[in-house]
Amino acid sequence: MANLKEIKRKIGSVKNTQKTTNAMKLVSSAKLKRTEELAKRSRVYAEKLTELLNEIAQKMQQSNADGIDNIFFKNVENPQRVDIVFITADKGLCGGFNSQTIKRTSQLIANYKEQGVKVRLRAVGRKGIDFFKFNNVELSDEVIGLSAAPDFKEASAFISEVAESYINGETDKIILVHNGYVNMITQEIREDQVLPVDTSKLSLNSVSTSELEVEPDDDDTLLDALVKRYIEYTMYYSLIDSLAAEHSARMQAMDAATKNAKEMVKELNVKYNKARQEAITTELIEIISGMESMK
Repeated sequence: MANLKEIKRKIGSVKNTQKTTNAMKLVSSAKLKRTEELAKRSRVYAEKLTELLNEIAQKMQQSNADGIDNIFFKNVENPQRVDIVFITADKGLCGGFNSQTIKRTSQLIANYKEQGVKVRLRAVGRKGIDFFKFNNVELSDEVIGLSAAPDFKEASAFISEVAESYINGETDKIILVHNGYVNMITQEIREDQVLPVDTSKLSLNSVSTSELEVEPDDDDTLLDALVKRYIEYTMYYSLIDSLAAEHSARMQAMDAATKNAKEMVKELNVKYNKARQEAITTELIEIISGMESMK
């Protein structure tokens, strides 16, 4: 016969867990709404910045038969050194959110190493840092706290340092990996080539209809400034996008945990009632047997 006190204790424990997971779901839902609004506003700025960068690059390409002669646009066909920047959360309890980013980053590392390419990892987020440290993978940079509270100045300082290694010739390519927000129930892994600038996202082969006029002497200065702001905002937007996806994933995970807890309470209540009935039946049998023996 099951111990009634033990079952009752389990029911109380599961109910407390249910309250906690439900509270976490509500908190994540509220945070998601705020982060989603921030992501929408940031996306508009990022699109305008990309549009302006495209216009300047088009002007330079049209004025130069050999294309854009700029270090930020020099794509190396066979890179020998690649820097991978990846973003994970500082906290868990968000389903497979972090594991998907870690899995994609690990795949990239394996693919580049097969090609004989040297890879350096730069990590943002405690979960990714802990995983690769546990697996004895060297990290060039570690940043904790930025993925939970994106800050433009900190993000700019971080990615500028990474970009400096590209400018100095220490790396041939910089890739940014994060788990991005699609909607309330969906996240997707996003892999962006930060440097050199991914020209596939720009309309360089089309004819520019912009009335923007740029003096030849100012081309490089303006383009360099735009590219730097472009990669800074790419990093910042990726952090916001990742945070929105994190809240979305945690909301789903906590919702599933709350439902599972509710089902478990039902099962334990059935088990408790059965055990209670067995105890009552046993007591009645003992009483009747005692009375019969006294006759």
